[in-house]
Amino acid sequence: MEKRAMPLFEKFLTLWVLLCIALGVAIGRFLPMVPQTLSRFEYANVSVPVAILIWLMIYPMMLKIDFGSIVGATKKPKGLTVTTVTNWLIKPFTMYAISFFFLRIVFGQLISVPLANEYLAGAVLLGAAPCTAMVFVWSHLCKGDPAYTLVQVAVNNIIILFAFTPIVALLLGLTDVFLPYDTLFLSVVLFIVIPFASGYISRVLIIKRKGIAYFEQVFLPKFKHVTIIGLLLTLIIIFSFQGETLLGSPIHILLIAVPLTIQTFFIFIIAYGWARIWKLSHQVAAPGAMIGASNFFELAVAVAISLFGLQSGATLATVVGVLVEVPVMLALVRIANRTRHWFPVKKTKGGDPYAV
Repeated sequence: MEKRAMPLFEKFLTLWVLLCIALGVAIGRFLPMVPQTLSRFEYANVSVPVAILIWLMIYPMMLKIDFGSIVGATKKPKGLTVTTVTNWLIKPFTMYAISFFFLRIVFGQLISVPLANEYLAGAVLLGAAPCTAMVFVWSHLCKGDPAYTLVQVAVNNIIILFAFTPIVALLLGLTDVFLPYDTLFLSVVLFIVIPFASGYISRVLIIKRKGIAYFEQVFLPKFKHVTIIGLLLTLIIIFSFQGETLLGSPIHILLIAVPLTIQTFFIFIIAYGWARIWKLSHQVAAPGAMIGASNFFELAVAVAISLFGLQSGATLATVVGVLVEVPVMLALVRIANRTRHWFPVKKTKGGDPYAV
């Protein structure tokens, strides 16, 4: 079968991402009134403009989900097991170990101990907060199953309620760690409930009025590039907010980025490799590995600011997490797409894509 060439837009996505990051930083540096104005539209540490763009990114994926596929996903526990164990029994502890090794030992002559401890705290906050919103984008780019991705994310959000605070308290030796429920609940509503409800209602109404053929052949293609365009615009806004911070500590940003990058690849390899050993389908394995590799940075930043202050090293580390995540996750998407053949599609009765 003839292999289709990748469209130009997707082929150079990494380049567009880097350009948007640079543009965002430049706006924050030379046009500070732009992020200052946008920052007024914020609630519970969640930027409303960014939330709208993320909603636009997720909505096309939600259009593809029907209730039956969600029920089917919940009946196949192996993918959920890989995601849950990796995210909660492995990821926070490897984040601490890797970050401690680099920030306190390898870079010990370059960073003071108190500042290194603050950077370590920020890394731990990232490690204890699996991704909620952006994982839908990574899943979309590696052709993951949207229904299973939704279930995986939902399970992680439930676990966050109970596991985030004790894990962070244990690793950092703190007694006053709290979970900002307003940030968590608002993110769940904005990035899961509203997109799913709107996608489901749109799907039902359009199919009822126009038929399934119109929905799949005419309506869905209209959103072909919406997710990626939303990602690029989101990056411009996020990095316009953080432009001054990133330009103010370039050397330390690079030092913080080293353990965060290694940790991201390490967690992806664990989850992706485990999924391969268990012979899960690629559309379940890829997004499952992406959830653990990426982070719920809104939550991590909110806790860092509350515990350590806006100008703290912990807050800077969580911001660097945003800087590192996008290019690294795009690299992992590329790896996942190129290794799709590692996960042969099983032909099962009824064509169940979750069969293991």
